[in-house]
Amino acid sequence: MDGQIQRKERRGIHEIVKAKARIVCLTAYTTSVARLLDPHVDMILVGDSVGMVVYGFDNTLSVTLDMMIAHGAAVMRGSSRAVVIVDLPYGTYEESPEQALRSASRVMQETGCSAVKLEGGAEMAPTVARLVKEGIPVVGHIGLMPQSIEKIGGFKVQGRDEAQAEKLKGDARAIAEAGAFAIIVEGTVEPVAKDITQSISIPTIGIGASVACDGQILVTDDILGLTGKSLRFVKRYAGLDEAISKAAENYAADVRARRFPGPEHCFQAK
Repeated sequence: MDGQIQRKERRGIHEIVKAKARIVCLTAYTTSVARLLDPHVDMILVGDSVGMVVYGFDNTLSVTLDMMIAHGAAVMRGSSRAVVIVDLPYGTYEESPEQALRSASRVMQETGCSAVKLEGGAEMAPTVARLVKEGIPVVGHIGLMPQSIEKIGGFKVQGRDEAQAEKLKGDARAIAEAGAFAIIVEGTVEPVAKDITQSISIPTIGIGASVACDGQILVTDDILGLTGKSLRFVKRYAGLDEAISKAAENYAADVRARRFPGPEHCFQAK
């Protein structure tokens, strides 16, 4: 209608599964960023990377369920089209399928998101199956799993030897068979990520993996140059760090020189 914005309906999970190719995903933690990403991506992940990107933690292990719910709700308010997935943070699902169900139910109810994501291979298949049985869509996450860095000794690329490669392939099959509708494959050598993609029927979303994956995800702040990190698997698409610093410098100079605020920025008595 004239004068009104025509909004597309939010994408369904079935569309992601059916596509199994060229799936675009980025992270968001705030309403404003979600609003900017929404027209361009298929999926928005409210990742527990929020702990490092927004809160300055050294890793993701200190992120709480309440934090994920708050950021998930913010992203939902800023999006109307993309499938929104919210991470289950460390310590909220590993104990048992029942614990995972309680946590995932809170996330779904309090954010209105489309799905939850959890890390883990074959050992998490029963948990995935339980959530799916209860009507909660799940995205799996295998390969380099940030919530397990203490156990594996840091951020290490996975799948370099035959034993690791076979385990990863088995993990992918188990999570797919348990009912997950997609799997993030992170920090995995390219040939293994490619083999996984070709061997399962659900989409793979790569990060530091392979162009052969059905989709790709990156941390939005990384591609904008806001995290101060230079990572092999990240392509920088903007230099907002420089733009923000320059804007702050110019603002400070105007304030100190009394150039701001000007008459046009002030309210006058009638």
